[in-house]
Amino acid sequence: MATVLSVSGSPSASSRTNRLLRQLDQRLTAQGHDVVPLDVRTIAAEALLGADLRHPAIVEATELFERADGVVVGTPVYKAAYSGVLKALLDLLPQFALTGKTVLPLATGGSTAHVLAIDYALRPVLNSMGAAHIVQGWFTLDKDITAHDDGSITVAPAAAEALNQVVDHFSLALGRSPLLAAAS
Repeated sequence: MATVLSVSGSPSASSRTNRLLRQLDQRLTAQGHDVVPLDVRTIAAEALLGADLRHPAIVEATELFERADGVVVGTPVYKAAYSGVLKALLDLLPQFALTGKTVLPLATGGSTAHVLAIDYALRPVLNSMGAAHIVQGWFTLDKDITAHDDGSITVAPAAAEALNQVVDHFSLALGRSPLLAAAS
């Protein structure tokens, strides 16, 4: 069983990105992984913006990255890039915080014009942090995610199928076959 850190880079508690990640967390848990959610927006702003590496929240986030075997990084796309709160956290982590880790980058956004944000904005940062393997990421259009009042979401069938495939590929890269997990 791998430990997966699931990082939501959304500044909003009710965002589609955050809800989508938490739904994908359930899939990874069902496949036998220990999933630890981290919502960057819950880290004290003074710690992030003040670059306080000794702040308990930053120390804790750093330790979560250290303990993880794999990391899912989800972000909404704003102005063709990943979110500022995610950038603030990544900047405060040790240079090689992702060394030896398998990483799955995910993004959501309102337009297909932002689909390359994963490859041109997020992937280079993850690579520079020493990720051992960055699996194929996925961009989901906001219109394909319907948020419900109870906090749940419904993902359009084609988008859900694609997301399930990238999550399963990530799970395989971590060394846990989704087929074996379904059989156990």
